[in-house]
Amino acid sequence: MSALSSSSVNSPRHSSLSPPPPISLGRLNPLLAGSRNIFKPLRLSSIVRIYMADSDSRSSVLAESECDANGVTIESVNPEYAEVIVIRHGETEWNTHRRIQGHLDVDLNDAGRQQAFAVADRLSREPKISAVYSSDLKRAFDTAEIIAKGCGVLEVTKEPDLRERHLGDLQGVVFHEAAKTNPEAHRAFTSNREDQEIPGGGESFNQLYERSTSALQRIAKKHKGERVVIVSHGGTIRALHRRAYPHGRTGKVLNTSVNVFHLSEDEWSIKSWGDVSHLNQTGFLDTGFGGDRNSG
Repeated sequence: MSALSSSSVNSPRHSSLSPPPPISLGRLNPLLAGSRNIFKPLRLSSIVRIYMADSDSRSSVLAESECDANGVTIESVNPEYAEVIVIRHGETEWNTHRRIQGHLDVDLNDAGRQQAFAVADRLSREPKISAVYSSDLKRAFDTAEIIAKGCGVLEVTKEPDLRERHLGDLQGVVFHEAAKTNPEAHRAFTSNREDQEIPGGGESFNQLYERSTSALQRIAKKHKGERVVIVSHGGTIRALHRRAYPHGRTGKVLNTSVNVFHLSEDEWSIKSWGDVSHLNQTGFLDTGFGGDRNSG
């Protein structure tokens, strides 16, 4: 596995974590000129899928509920497991233009920040989050900071091994132009060989899989009996799905989609996948790059 750069990305903290004003479609249109991407109503039936591939139900993974001093029910995780909520970062302008990001550091756009606030609000109304981890790339880290503040978590822990796949010479290239402008890298990227590295320092899928699944297992080991949030990237989340369901299909990994894993020492399972119900009121780019083919 090729070594990742050990230098951390200095991502400036937002001076204010107030949500941006709602985005009107009229204001978005100039940003999307020449693009087919438009906001469309959410169709949950085609996005939310519940995985019960193993024989255990959710109740076998969760311990009995208890009440706090105010009589509010608290759902406790079975001490043999960690419940890990894996979330893709909010949208970036490069997502809307189908430009490949990889390890390049791209900021959230206004829609992406709205998505981050929406998922933070959702998680703040669910059982307690013990910790928030994130890729050290800005689009993920800034999403994670918004979530942490909303859930009362004091700081976000950066984990470089949760970065997107390094895509070598394809980074910064518009996806539909890649075959023409970078044919060798494009062939490597679309190869069925999972050990195929991408020219220009890019990783193979196997290298991405090794570092990302090892990172998730390390985090889960630290947080048995707890719920934690991880903010990462489309390609990385696909690799985590592969670990839990080697022959399963992921579909699109949409911005700020919620994917819930249960991890023990030797068992991974997925209890829900691709949930974007929190975006009902904000809309999302239904035809955007959306995490397809390890985009970002």
